[in-house]
Amino acid sequence: MIKCIATDMDGTLLNANQEVSKTNQEAVKLAQAKGIDFLVATGRSYHDMRYVLDKTNIVCPAICLNGAEIRDENGKIEHGVGLGEQTAKTVASVLHRADVYFELYTSEGTYATSFEKGIQAIMDIYRTANPSIEVSALRERVEKRFEKRAIRIVDSYNGIFAAEDTVTYKFFGFSKDESLLADLSKRLERIKGITVTASGRHNIEITHRDAQKGAALKRYAEKRGISLEETMALGDNYNDLSMLRMVGHSVAMGNAEQEVKAACRYVTGLNTADGVAEAIYKVIKEMPIS
Repeated sequence: MIKCIATDMDGTLLNANQEVSKTNQEAVKLAQAKGIDFLVATGRSYHDMRYVLDKTNIVCPAICLNGAEIRDENGKIEHGVGLGEQTAKTVASVLHRADVYFELYTSEGTYATSFEKGIQAIMDIYRTANPSIEVSALRERVEKRFEKRAIRIVDSYNGIFAAEDTVTYKFFGFSKDESLLADLSKRLERIKGITVTASGRHNIEITHRDAQKGAALKRYAEKRGISLEETMALGDNYNDLSMLRMVGHSVAMGNAEQEVKAACRYVTGLNTADGVAEAIYKVIKEMPIS
């Protein structure tokens, strides 16, 4: 019997418009009504996650920043793990030398060094996923999202790394050059104490080695007395693998990377075809009648 459902957001719970469809919303609410513990496990910051979920009727706990934070349903931080100053500076140096645009996620908010590069990076990624979309409409959407995420533009990250009251949680880099990202991952993996992963083919994510979705989900479940064997996790990309590999019921999206599909027991529909709802309804249908 499934007692807990954890789902990724981008490419999983969200459709091509970066929204939770009505069908997925209804499935989540039904699962919660049936007593199933539901949470999202995302690479997004809590602020960015709520920007999407506040448009729905979904209230739930969250694993944010790939596991760097665990938040309860009210947004209170239950657990957090960040990178030390020297480690953060070393990671930033490697990214700078590779000339890769990146954003910095911290306990005090999200930072970037260029508004325009941020817009162009996100537009490139969206255009790759949706080549038919009209450019001006896309830019307007991306600018609105960039501003809603309340990203602060700074000249340098060094002051942020050194601030005693600021915890660096995650680096999020973008590039359309997949070979560059692959080489960059190898270089970064030589740095002790970090985890290097991705939530898409054109990005790279760096967190503390203990800040992974799997470790965070394990901590979350143990605190609530839920067995991982009775937990279902859904995802589509590499940063989901740590949680998919440890639960009893792992579900890959129909649009998932092949390595993700190979690691899962089940494959559901596409994120653009309510694949999350499909998996949830299947679970509920198979629940014993009380």
